[in-house]
Amino acid sequence: MRWNRWAMLPVMAVVLGGMSRMPVAEAQGGMAATTPKSVQAVEAADAGRLGDKFAALAGAMAGKYDWRPMEGVRSVSDVFNLMLRENGMLTHVLEGSAMQPGAKMEPINDPARMQDALKASYAALQKTIQGMSDSQMQQSIKLFGREMTRENALMMMLSDQHEHLGQSIAYARMNHVVPPWSRRH
Repeated sequence: MRWNRWAMLPVMAVVLGGMSRMPVAEAQGGMAATTPKSVQAVEAADAGRLGDKFAALAGAMAGKYDWRPMEGVRSVSDVFNLMLRENGMLTHVLEGSAMQPGAKMEPINDPARMQDALKASYAALQKTIQGMSDSQMQQSIKLFGREMTRENALMMMLSDQHEHLGQSIAYARMNHVVPPWSRRH
């Protein structure tokens, strides 16, 4: 049987997404006296952390935007631009609005512009997530030809972005760039 990664994404998003959003004390086996947070608060915070890390890498990788590990694989710039496209698409999906047919985003290759664009796209995504009600999160939508709830679409896309963050960290390290948040002070 051939494994289809796209078919498994919703399952992986729920399993991995739930684990990555667990309160730290609970994840470490402790009994934390934490106030439960809404899915929207947890997901918006996750989007914020992704945005901070992608923007930091966009600055740290200045001068390396054309680098790719081999022919036929996304470049540094390609990954950052993919995050911008995904955030725009996800924001539209969550809001229930249609993207402009044929709308094409011009790739950004300037590090300062990329950092600003990443920050803005994640801020817009966070605002959309925070503005959603519980009932809106449970509404059914179609994404990549599959029926799912808005919550599942959000978890699937953010989980995918975590994979791309790992890819970007690997790209940085292969170029002898230490991710800014992991530098020793």
